[in-house]
Amino acid sequence: MYIRNFTYLEPKTIEEALAMKANLGIKSSIIAGGTDLLIKMKHHSINPDFVIGLNSIPDLDYIKINTDNELVIGTMAKLTSIEESNEIKNYFPALAHSASVTATVQIRNMGTLVGNICNASPSADNATPLLAYDAKVVIMNQSGNRIVAMDEFFKGPGKSALETGEIVKEFILPVPSKMTGSSYQKVSTRSKVDIAGICVSALISLDKDGKIAKARIALGAVAPIPFRVYKAEELLIGKIPNIELLKEASKIAREESTPISDMRSSADYRKAMVEVLTFRVLEASIQSATKKKN
Repeated sequence: MYIRNFTYLEPKTIEEALAMKANLGIKSSIIAGGTDLLIKMKHHSINPDFVIGLNSIPDLDYIKINTDNELVIGTMAKLTSIEESNEIKNYFPALAHSASVTATVQIRNMGTLVGNICNASPSADNATPLLAYDAKVVIMNQSGNRIVAMDEFFKGPGKSALETGEIVKEFILPVPSKMTGSSYQKVSTRSKVDIAGICVSALISLDKDGKIAKARIALGAVAPIPFRVYKAEELLIGKIPNIELLKEASKIAREESTPISDMRSSADYRKAMVEVLTFRVLEASIQSATKKKN
């Protein structure tokens, strides 16, 4: 397979990149790490005449806690940096873990979190933790910025809320309350570096009485888009966690999933594993939150 000829553009500022993208429209693609885009170009599923690289624009790879007690992740932050960030490991361990099991070391050293999400794959490793952490996507265009909630960003396989001429600037994640635990788990057919056959994230916050004050459950690779299981989340709120409650929530997650059969897993296996993994991430999240309570 070969990549069709294209013109590579190298803006020096984000404003210049936005102007190029607005002017060239659908004839152009943005490249950050390139680990997804170049594969698509090799397979001719996308054939841009122009590729706009962001690597020469300084200071887009930040990971920081802002004055509003929110984690902010810049558009060029590499997956390796997500995996190794102390802020992320301390406050967002499910995201640190998902980044650490995304593909191979070589790909994590090149690929960005923003690129992984903008690819809009139903099985994207890092999508479900971002959903569980109530992430917001800051999108830039020549008119300014707009903010899209993570659970409104995915529109279908390979489709997102990004419009022509727009670039994702950053992700914003509110730092969870103290008595919060979270977890990410996935199943892959061949090895941990393979694309997820099923992936699940959860977040649980407890109140002072040990009741569930906040619950998030997000599924990947079992529907056209990564999504939250709102019905199961609502079931958990206000209750003291116990095994039967977690089993019930896990069954709801299974029922809400709509997987297909493909080379990685059968639909029946995916449904069964949704229930198993949901229980595991809920249990792990509650154990972590309980330790912080004590």
